[in-house]
Amino acid sequence: MLKGKVSIVTGSTSGIGLAIAHALAKEGSDIVINGFGKPEDIEKERKELEDSYGVKCIYHGADLTKIEEIEDLVNTVKDTFGGVDILVNNAGVQHVAPIDEFPVEKWNLIIGLNLNAAFHMIRLCLPLMKERGWGRIINTASAHALVASPFKSAYVAAKHGIAGMTKVVALEAAQKNITCNAICPGYVWTPLVEGQVADTAKARGITEEEVKRDVLLAAQPTKEFVTTEQIGALAVFLCSDGAQNITGVSLPIDGGWTAQ
Repeated sequence: MLKGKVSIVTGSTSGIGLAIAHALAKEGSDIVINGFGKPEDIEKERKELEDSYGVKCIYHGADLTKIEEIEDLVNTVKDTFGGVDILVNNAGVQHVAPIDEFPVEKWNLIIGLNLNAAFHMIRLCLPLMKERGWGRIINTASAHALVASPFKSAYVAAKHGIAGMTKVVALEAAQKNITCNAICPGYVWTPLVEGQVADTAKARGITEEEVKRDVLLAAQPTKEFVTTEQIGALAVFLCSDGAQNITGVSLPIDGGWTAQ
């Protein structure tokens, strides 16, 4: 379905971003991955994407809090592939603290990576999509783009900002055959979350199953984690012809969290 397309997925060396990269590559898209990690692990993932799906995959290690590195990422993609068709803004970071105790450097980092980087990526990629007469922009937001939780002021602010920017870009690109949507996951089962379960169980003196059900999934009526594969499948759908008239939407994939 996506053969001949070029996709940039930020924050894609693990977790949700890597699953989205796999889902797009499986449909034939060439892939640009980005993120941090051990060089040998990143190379292994890059090679697996190429070998598994017969696509071209390159890695760019841009720090997306730095504008000059974002510009180099997009220029590298343009030089390598001639342009870009699909942009997935997935890179993000989190910190939890009361607002009157929230470290200023953490606020700046979260807004910089979760919101400002998405703005710059869209700003630079949108002209390339216009040149090709087709584009799909997908922003990984969160259930926190739609509702709030205590102690997450920067993250909630950034994700609400993503939801608003998604609408603006959708309106501006509406007649250019370019859509812009946000995916809003609830709690997702990733290696990072899996690693936190045992520690939380020990700290609270409860079982791991109780941590999953009563702590992590307290807000999700299904009491099931969203999987990275489900998010990848939704991203693929948003790139399909069937989603041509879906634009400017923040789509929850949250087990019913935001239905409450």
